[in-house]
Formats: sequence, structure tokens, C-alpha cells
Amino acid sequence: MENLNFMRVFVKVGETRSFTQAGKQLGLTASAVSKAISRMERELGATLLQRTTRSVGLTDDGRRFFEHCREILADIERARHMLDQSSSSPHGTLRLHIPIGFGQRVIMPALPKFLESHPHLVVDAEFSDRSVDMVYEGIDVAVVIGELADSRLIARHLGDLSFIVCASPEYLARHGEPRSPDDLAHHHCLAYRQMHTGRYREWQFQKDGKPIHKALSGRFNVNNSHALMEAAKSGVGIAMTSTLIAGDALRSGELKRLMPDYDCLGPPVSAVYPASRYLAPKSRAFIDFLVRIVAEHGDAV
Repeated sequence: MENLNFMRVFVKVGETRSFTQAGKQLGLTASAVSKAISRMERELGATLLQRTTRSVGLTDDGRRFFEHCREILADIERARHMLDQSSSSPHGTLRLHIPIGFGQRVIMPALPKFLESHPHLVVDAEFSDRSVDMVYEGIDVAVVIGELADSRLIARHLGDLSFIVCASPEYLARHGEPRSPDDLAHHHCLAYRQMHTGRYREWQFQKDGKPIHKALSGRFNVNNSHALMEAAKSGVGIAMTSTLIAGDALRSGELKRLMPDYDCLGPPVSAVYPASRYLAPKSRAFIDFLVRIVAEHGDAV
């Protein structure tokens, strides 16, 4: 092929399954992307993509060629990175995806120092609890709570959340205090609703090394950890949430920790980036920043 740019265009189309999305991420029109792919297919004498009015998919030949192209481009980026690493400082736009509670409690208080340390960096951050496709959406680094299911991603473990059961003193004065997970069946329980599945997150406990799982929900269930905590503080019911989210309310007495003998270690928290890319200075700087600030939170994460 005359130009590696054709290969870059093809890989981006293969990742996004869309001429339009590939063009947006490459700064090209959908028409320019389509023409580049057609020229590439003519040059190779092979059909790489299956095109319909609604979608773009890889043919068998295209799928094999895509994997090789992605590796070639990754090798080129790694080679370039080796040359630039000693002198390159974080710069450009860093695209992030962060869960809302983690972003508000961990990222935002420390963010001014990070930005001050990297004056040539622009941060575009989305704080949300939705599931994302990092490769498709062009995200550089994400914080993921839970196990990693996407083999295209590399994860660096930051810590584990600690989950507790809590309620307001007002609620406990009206309804009494549960002493075991079985007692929760007689209380108003507030559930965290997982938007990507529509299911409620299980309440997980542990006693004498044995796990206990409860499927609990009530009249108010929500997909936002802060809203869940505020509902518990308002006396709506009992919630299971992380100490990261509820820490201040526990210290102030607005919430009381319940059944500490049944506490269970929560899911892992990881910094994640696409495996097909070298770790750019901007991404490395942010991941190192995450490692430091999470360590400062101690048992909260």
C-alpha cells in the first residue's frame, strides 16, 4: 500500500463499524473514509468490508487483515513512543470516562493539582455510570468498577471498594435495627439499579468466611450511588453503598453503619485503556495520578 494512512482508516472503521464514526475520530468526512477503503480494496484485490445501508462489518478476509493491521500500527506507535518518551510531556486532549461517585469523591478534589502539573493537557471527562465502548468512543482512560470483560482493554488495579449497609438514625428509630441479612426482609431496602442490565445489584455479605447473597429492592431504586446515599440519609430506607460514597455521612452521624460483622469486600477498581494503543504520556500521567490519589484514600477504596 502507498500510504499507512489507508491502514489507519481501515482499522478505525473496523473498530467503530461505521464510516461516520471513523471519520469523526480521524477528522475526515464519511465520504473520504469510504473512498479510502474502496481504493485500499482495489489495491489489495480483496473485499474487506460488508456494507449495508445500516451497518459496516468485516468480511473473513477483512477480519484477518484487520488484526494484522492493528498490530502493525501498534508496533509503529510503540517505536515512535520509544523515541519520544524521554522528551515528551503529556499534551493534547485526554478523554476520560469516570463513574459519578468516584469522580466526585476522588477525582475532583485532586484535579486542580493534576491540571497545574500538566499545563499542555486538555481533559475531556464524562462522569456517568453508563457502560461504554472505549475503542468505539475514542476514550483514552476509564475507571472501571467490577471485573473487566473486554479483552481489547488493559487494566491496572487501583484497589477494592468496601461496601457497607447503612441507614439514618431517624429510620432506625422508627423501624428498628437489623442484626443480620435475614432481618432485611422486614425493612425498606434501597437498591442500586444497573442500567446496562436493568437488574438490581446483589447485596453481598460474608460471615465466618462464607459468602451470603441477597436480592433486595424496595419502593425506591436508583442507578446513582449519590442519590442512593441521599435517600438513606433522608430516612427512606436502608442502603448498601461503598465507604467511599458514605464516608462523610458516617463520620458526621447522618448515617449509621449496620451489621459490621457481615461486611464484604466489594468489587475491584481499575484504570483501563485500550490494548491496541501504546500508553501515551497523557494516559500514563493520569493513571499514575489515579494510583497516588487512590492510595491517599486508604481503606475508602
